[in-house]
Amino acid sequence: MGTYVTKAGEIRRRWYLVDAEGQTLGRLASEVAGLLRGKWKPTYSPHLDVGDHVVVVNAEKFVLTGRKMIHKTYFRHSGYLGHGRQIAVRERIEREPAEVVRDAVRGMLPHTRLGRQMLRKLKVYAGPTHPHAAQQPLPLRLGVHGKGYPGQEEPAAAGSEKA
Repeated sequence: MGTYVTKAGEIRRRWYLVDAEGQTLGRLASEVAGLLRGKWKPTYSPHLDVGDHVVVVNAEKFVLTGRKMIHKTYFRHSGYLGHGRQIAVRERIEREPAEVVRDAVRGMLPHTRLGRQMLRKLKVYAGPTHPHAAQQPLPLRLGVHGKGYPGQEEPAAAGSEKA
């Protein structure tokens, strides 16, 4: 028997809804990146995009631990001498909270064409509303690391029959 290889036509994508309210930014980003990559699927393949679509709402209400709100900065450079810009995370959250979440997830995806393709399936909104109701995203509880995601069958525990 040979090794199973996932084909592009066999990929099934689901939509998940993640509420970022009260979630730590790094833990939120790592689970969302795992969903975008498809790491929890039995058909996962590192060279294919087998992940799901993820909608993140309440992106302005995530939490940073420690003293990151004071010390963390974002740096960007235009390529010209002396044109480096730094912005504190507090200012960036006030201006564009959805981009802070998107950048955290981007850093946890592959830095290749495949990673950019996966990032296109991420939709982040600062408030509680989103325009993806037609896709019927399944609400997702974070912290289970792939165990018990909605839409996945959970194996029945042996000896736990209901009478």
